[in-house]
Amino acid sequence: MKKIRVLFLLLSVSISAQKVDLSYYLPKNTTYNSAIPTPKSVIGHEVGEWHITHDKLVEYMKVLAASSDRISLENRGKTYEDRPLLLLTITSPENHKNIEAIRKQHIEATNNKTVDVSNNPIVVYQGFSIHGNEPSGSNAALAVAYYLAAADNIDDLLKNTVILFDPSFNPDGLQRFAYWANTNRSKNINPDPNDREYSEIWPRGRTNHYQFDMNRDWLPVQLPESTARIASFHKWLPNILTDHHEMGSNSSFFFQPGIPSRTNPLTPQLNQDLTKEIATYHAKALDKIGSLYYSEESFDDFYYGKGSTFPDINGSIGILFEQGSSRGHAQETENGILTFPFTIRNQFTAALSTLEAAKNMRVKILQYQQDFYEESRETGSNKAIVFGDEKDAAKSYHLAEVLKKQHIKIHEIKADFTENGKTFKKGYSYVVPMNQKNQRLVKAMFDVRKTFKDSLFYDVSAWTFNHAFGVDFAENVSLSKAGKEITELKLKAGTVSTQSTYGYLMPWNEFYTPKALNTILQKGIRAKVSMKNFKNGGNAYEYGTIFIPVQNQKLNVEELYQFLKEVAAASHVNFTGVVTGLNDGIDLGSRNFEAITKPKVAMIVGDGVTGNDSGEIWHLFDQRFDMHITRLDTRNLSRMDISKYTHIVIPSSRLEKSAVEKIKTWVRNGGVVVGYKNTVRWLASNKMINVSFESVQREPITNVSFENRSLQSGAQVIGGAIFEANIDRSHPINFGYKNDKIALFRNSTMFITAHKDSYQNPIQYTEKPLLSGYISKENAKVIPNTVPFKAQRFGRGKVIVFTDNTNFRAFWFGTNKLLMNTIFFGDKM
Repeated sequence: MKKIRVLFLLLSVSISAQKVDLSYYLPKNTTYNSAIPTPKSVIGHEVGEWHITHDKLVEYMKVLAASSDRISLENRGKTYEDRPLLLLTITSPENHKNIEAIRKQHIEATNNKTVDVSNNPIVVYQGFSIHGNEPSGSNAALAVAYYLAAADNIDDLLKNTVILFDPSFNPDGLQRFAYWANTNRSKNINPDPNDREYSEIWPRGRTNHYQFDMNRDWLPVQLPESTARIASFHKWLPNILTDHHEMGSNSSFFFQPGIPSRTNPLTPQLNQDLTKEIATYHAKALDKIGSLYYSEESFDDFYYGKGSTFPDINGSIGILFEQGSSRGHAQETENGILTFPFTIRNQFTAALSTLEAAKNMRVKILQYQQDFYEESRETGSNKAIVFGDEKDAAKSYHLAEVLKKQHIKIHEIKADFTENGKTFKKGYSYVVPMNQKNQRLVKAMFDVRKTFKDSLFYDVSAWTFNHAFGVDFAENVSLSKAGKEITELKLKAGTVSTQSTYGYLMPWNEFYTPKALNTILQKGIRAKVSMKNFKNGGNAYEYGTIFIPVQNQKLNVEELYQFLKEVAAASHVNFTGVVTGLNDGIDLGSRNFEAITKPKVAMIVGDGVTGNDSGEIWHLFDQRFDMHITRLDTRNLSRMDISKYTHIVIPSSRLEKSAVEKIKTWVRNGGVVVGYKNTVRWLASNKMINVSFESVQREPITNVSFENRSLQSGAQVIGGAIFEANIDRSHPINFGYKNDKIALFRNSTMFITAHKDSYQNPIQYTEKPLLSGYISKENAKVIPNTVPFKAQRFGRGKVIVFTDNTNFRAFWFGTNKLLMNTIFFGDKM
């Protein structure tokens, strides 16, 4: 594609004198309905004069919907901070009268090849600012919505288009950033990049409440914002979805296609061809206003969990826009002073050029979607995949829940069966037929890929869902194994078998056992953990089984029984009431049942700590297990009394030296510190743990030009792949796991040398550990037999480390229990 290079808007006058009104953004030679309120008339300032706060954005959209017969508005739910998740449907008044019939006809065309689509409207989903501190998108949404409501000459566009308009993908992050930018704005706007306005404080506005990058959650759908937009997506199956972002301030404007060699091979080539044709409309529109842009040189379409890539595996066309960011109201760049209004205008222009392309390419794109699903039905097999965990119904349920959110049909199994040495149990396992409409999406979710055209990835190279959820898996299974289709998914109920006057046993396998145990300990009830396998009453119990004695508790026999029934119901776990302490193996009074200390957990957060990693841990404790975790800010750590905490979790971080002695003293006195990723090196360099690292031997670089030198170094990065490790299930770190191997996510190149004594390596990579994803030849030689986990005594306490994130993006259910095991059993490691 021809690249046009023109100059940015340069300001030669005081920035405080720059005044823009709505006409700066709107197309020329267009008249507007005076009955439609302008943004300024509602929010009190011009678009781009201040950063729009989410509450004002919502208010304007409500007023606009009330004023225009082109717009309807729905609230699809709430964020974690209780902000509404709005969606506007924008089309002609005539279409609105028949909107449900239009939607049904649109969906029917994806189910039936004989439906004539030539007269159907095209459906375009326009979404803005999924990263809250990339705000030009949501601010542009004000002007775009006004234009679509008020412009007099767009009847043909509205007749032939249904626009699903999502003005803020990330309300919490947008609000956080707008507050920062506005409270640090000067009357005389200072474009110096060193000004405080352009240096957000931690954790910044990119993420949602729990610090998740929501543009990685389109496939796993773990967050309320994602759940709402994925429901809207599948309700309508839009033909085009646009995702408006920002990038570094010295950049110009990017639109897709991305780098061709980094497109997922499951994406049809025609998808990319249509994307490229749509790009000509963006180029023409940006040429008209004299804006710099580029395409096909950055970003990729590989991971289907991103907003611009997810549509590609669903018969739609995803388009990423990236605008160089002013990160405030104006900033000096190598292209001159980049103003906030200028960034908004580019986003506005791209939003309209998308609609122009959609209108003109309507029939072609509708036909592409229809053909996509017809081919999907034709290429599906009369086989199925099956997944489950015979001892953990909740983990399997949550994977099934993702599939249901993605409109994938799932069935229960008719009866227990064994496939490839794995037992699939009714009520704990699910069958997914591969002869269904969304079988391509199923393939994408469970995809295993170890060879690639390109060695660089903008995001992860693997996300195989059965590995992520830690469930047993089999493919090419006969459809005869499938029972009835599941229309309403229910999490298995927890039970207490019978009232006991002796004690209760809770196997540690179920996902929500940490929630149950924490509730018990916080109530002041004593509990013990089994360090060995045993049998009681004919039932086999494994390492990690929890024993709650009845005698000498603060609750009497009846009260304890009723309390455990409440715990079982809330945590979906099972307790077995026992009548004797005499076991086959260790007895219930054995010293091999060790007392569990009530944990009081803290986590270090703030400057120097990776926000995503700390947010994932916070979310795990707070949302999944209803456990308190006190967040200690690095700014105040030196002044805090940390003696009351039993555990301190340190996510990937680079802490200041001032923290060293404080944490050392605390661990010596009996504390358990759990460190992730870069924290491992910090702990090792400060002599709190003795580990050695394997070095990677880089081969001589030959036949690589100066132009491609960065590609060679980038290929050594593990951007996100999945590896297999052997586990010692007798070690407390692995309590609750039923298999002898575990799948681990990895995106670091930190390789810890295994200890000479095997029992010191309870998790150790196998000889050929790669399960899915990319790893360079150099790194592949080093990783076998290294260890991702270490636990060592330090004084009276313990130092426990992981080389990689066990809580990745909230959908790695399969390794969440590793962190919980450090909390409840860390002192026994």
